[in-house]
Amino acid sequence: MKLRFTMDKITRDGNPVLREISKPVEFPLSDEDRQLAKDMMEYLVVSQDDEANEKYGLRPGVGLAAPQVGYAKQMAAILIPDQDPKETSETPYFKGVIFNPVIISETVQRAALNVGEGCLSVDEDVPGFVPRSSKITVRYQDESGETKTIKLRNYPAIVFQHEIDHLHGHLYYDHINRANPWAINDQTKYID
Repeated sequence: MKLRFTMDKITRDGNPVLREISKPVEFPLSDEDRQLAKDMMEYLVVSQDDEANEKYGLRPGVGLAAPQVGYAKQMAAILIPDQDPKETSETPYFKGVIFNPVIISETVQRAALNVGEGCLSVDEDVPGFVPRSSKITVRYQDESGETKTIKLRNYPAIVFQHEIDHLHGHLYYDHINRANPWAINDQTKYID
């Protein structure tokens, strides 16, 4: 297998495409957009396989937005493994490429990963909590152009918000409180 996107092809912080507002993807998908979606998902699948990940020297990821590979297009591949330790199924919680996603509702309740967030496009560690909505509803199109709606909470909601941020020119560290990055808010849920 020859991966199109390896770590040297991931757009790094400082590249202007990461701060652009991405353009909507038109349907039916062009051959280029269909291939881009396939290649982004392939990166995630390989990056989550320990053996293949080591072979290609990848950093593991659960999401990869088009700007992260140099395209200012509203599309992101997402592969969230099943988080239920009792679940023995190999079926992921969510696997797919979302096009033209919009958060149509969100809760006031905040959630943050207890170790902070990371990003394939940001090489240095930027410590701090990244407060996000703990529950969201997202409307998006799938590869066939069909409009879908999904309700997410906790970790999956955080992943989707992180990737959708990329499509609006935002990076996770934009949300960190610079004065006190690890400030604890009693109203925020901290997710493992």
